[in-house]
Amino acid sequence: MTRMMGGKRYYGDLDGGEEEEAKRFSDVIEDTEDVISRSKILDMLPNFQWLFGRKLEKRFAFVQKKRDDFMQVWIDEFRADGLGDGDGEGKKKTLLQILLSLQDADPEYYTDEMIKSLSQALLHGGINTSVETMEWAMSLLLNNPHILHKAQTEIDSVMGCDRLVNETDLSKLSYLQCIIKETLRMHPTAPLLLPHESSKDCMVGGYRIPQGTMLFVNVWAIQNDPNIWESPDMFMPERFEGKESSIKEKDGLTMMPFGSGRRRCPGENLALRIVGLALASMIQCFDWKRVGSELVDMSESGGFTAPKAQPLVAKYRVRSIVEHHLSQI
Repeated sequence: MTRMMGGKRYYGDLDGGEEEEAKRFSDVIEDTEDVISRSKILDMLPNFQWLFGRKLEKRFAFVQKKRDDFMQVWIDEFRADGLGDGDGEGKKKTLLQILLSLQDADPEYYTDEMIKSLSQALLHGGINTSVETMEWAMSLLLNNPHILHKAQTEIDSVMGCDRLVNETDLSKLSYLQCIIKETLRMHPTAPLLLPHESSKDCMVGGYRIPQGTMLFVNVWAIQNDPNIWESPDMFMPERFEGKESSIKEKDGLTMMPFGSGRRRCPGENLALRIVGLALASMIQCFDWKRVGSELVDMSESGGFTAPKAQPLVAKYRVRSIVEHHLSQI
């Protein structure tokens, strides 16, 4: 995400300055997660606003300033290097370069504030969510090694031994797509989706919902409902075999990890590509095993995205058929 947006890399071998910047970036992400989690509690318990609201408001302002300052450094760097004014034709441009070039044409709309707001929303919405989905997927695969073997066999049959998997191959890996769907069914990134608000009075299931009511959709409960899904607590990617390649509503609104309608998550396609390519690469390049005979702990922790309570720890070994390709990276 950071490379796509600003040409930044915050992993691997970093020099002193880059390592310090990566640490500040990590702190900004963690602080943002913290204030969002706290705000959700007050949203659902509004009577406590008088007690904690002011303190949380100050915390929000502090974190937002850190986010703004961090993103402003990116913008200032592009301006100083002359990379936001249309230079470098024919080369791949980052999102910030494109936005800054649009700012030259329409400065009243593409203000620094607008660019920072959009960038922060994309970064926050696209980092932890994809990582947590991949962690759940790998945990499920390690607890079901026959499914992991089947996915590896599919990738080998499509890729052969000549090259590593790339993004254009994802549409050919139908079983991998089933694994991703089943992971998102059992562990949707946002179990309650994003909060909505009723635009007018309405009746839902016999209950009157006043205008202006904050609404949450328990998509986890829908996607794990035994009245809708056969054995919902079992990891069965095969249940999606023969279905459409993209995630659509199944039998109404029973499978919607990204929401539905015009308020559907705009980053769905990007997320599926990132998760798909990462999972395919890990499965193709390494043999995976649990660290012991016990199953991977699948308990969830609190928070807006309900990540794993215990981070995944696993053993891996480079596969001989891709060792040459990995050495060339």
